[in-house]
Amino acid sequence: MSHRTRLFLPLSALVLASAAFAAPALALSPAGSVSPAVAQWTPSKPGSDNMEVLGHVPLGPRLSVSDLDLEQELARPYAYVGRMVYGDTGPKGLDIVSISDPENPELLYEWRIENQDLHMRTGGMDVKHFKVDGRYYVVQSLQFGQGGPNTDLGAVVLDVTGLPDASTVREVARIREPELPGGFHNIFIYKHSDGRVLLFATVRGPFAQVYDLAKIVAGDLENALAGRVPVPESPEGSGSGRGYHDFYVGYHPDTGEDRFYGGGTGGYYVYDVTNLDSPQLRVSLAGVSGVRYGHTFTPSPDGRYVIAETEYQYAPIRIFDLQPALDGEVTNVNRPLSAWTADWKNLVHNHEVRWPYVFASGYLDGLQIFSLMDPENPVTVGYYDTYVGPPNKDRYSMFNGAFGIDVRNADGLIVVSDMTTGFWTFKMEGFSGWNGEKWGMPNISSAQNWDEGPVKRPIS
Repeated sequence: MSHRTRLFLPLSALVLASAAFAAPALALSPAGSVSPAVAQWTPSKPGSDNMEVLGHVPLGPRLSVSDLDLEQELARPYAYVGRMVYGDTGPKGLDIVSISDPENPELLYEWRIENQDLHMRTGGMDVKHFKVDGRYYVVQSLQFGQGGPNTDLGAVVLDVTGLPDASTVREVARIREPELPGGFHNIFIYKHSDGRVLLFATVRGPFAQVYDLAKIVAGDLENALAGRVPVPESPEGSGSGRGYHDFYVGYHPDTGEDRFYGGGTGGYYVYDVTNLDSPQLRVSLAGVSGVRYGHTFTPSPDGRYVIAETEYQYAPIRIFDLQPALDGEVTNVNRPLSAWTADWKNLVHNHEVRWPYVFASGYLDGLQIFSLMDPENPVTVGYYDTYVGPPNKDRYSMFNGAFGIDVRNADGLIVVSDMTTGFWTFKMEGFSGWNGEKWGMPNISSAQNWDEGPVKRPIS
């Protein structure tokens, strides 16, 4: 069965998605009204009028750039970019980019796995930074296959406290899982309400691994495993492949719970991980038409709405309303409230939520921003195409262009990693920073408060 014939959404969602296909010609003004933004896209004008390109730096061969992460403190203007081999050539490791001047990004440092040519498969994938005991670190996830060294290596941890002095960057740990070879495909770092800084990692198993990063940087790797979050098919899911592909972890103010949002086998799942010794399934999104395996999955700051991506051509981003499950009326939600896509022929990838905006890396469609001011009617509010070349020539033809995306809350800086064209910095007119409370939401996003942890107060 083709990908196209597998996709089925409720009629209302399909109508909304169809309306969104034409949405790049519209933009939502800061006052909330809809007004014309641009003429039709052309190669000489690849973005909407409200998007400003600040800076751009190429980083190397085509298909050699993967995900990225941006520090949130203005005093630490650094972005971290994973380096991979997806095409014919490319490095396997991590780049550190200075954005002290966002109009002139500068490559500061390169970390590469030793014996590059001996290592099989992808190399560097997801990347996240964190802070423990006053020092700053970055975790680069790694994936190496059979036939070469380090098949059990999941991630490397670097101390980056001394930046911008690149000579101070040093490797402090390597996280290995001999019983789960194949590395970590995705990672997320969360400051838990109990004070621990936790690394959630995708492994080749029916669960997500969770590590205590304070123990890892202290050298206590033997006792660093803090728990597992299962795929809810059995106590630990089933099968030898990846149970989860991607996830987000955040605080839920209404219940005081730390919640895990994971996409993977069968759909999407929300767990209470306040007690990591016994994760409790709160909501499942299984049996969704067109979804056999969930991908990127991110909630609104209050946990009511979730934005769910599925990694195949023609699939839109689906928006679900979890309120019936949060109210205890149901335990499974399988009908999306609405849907959105940039171009029905392509595929939108990773995303960051800064309510009401969703900032997305759209592969062949570049940077895409849409609004959920009305969750039943998503509207595109800005875009810029970072890649104007052809699709890939292999069976994953849509996998080129914008891969990773992040947003700095303090000033609204947007950064994008493009698989082929490198690293980009942007500003969107009318978006000069984000604090959820100014939108009537909890001030919760993927950005972590390393010193204080989650703000434990309910929505007023």
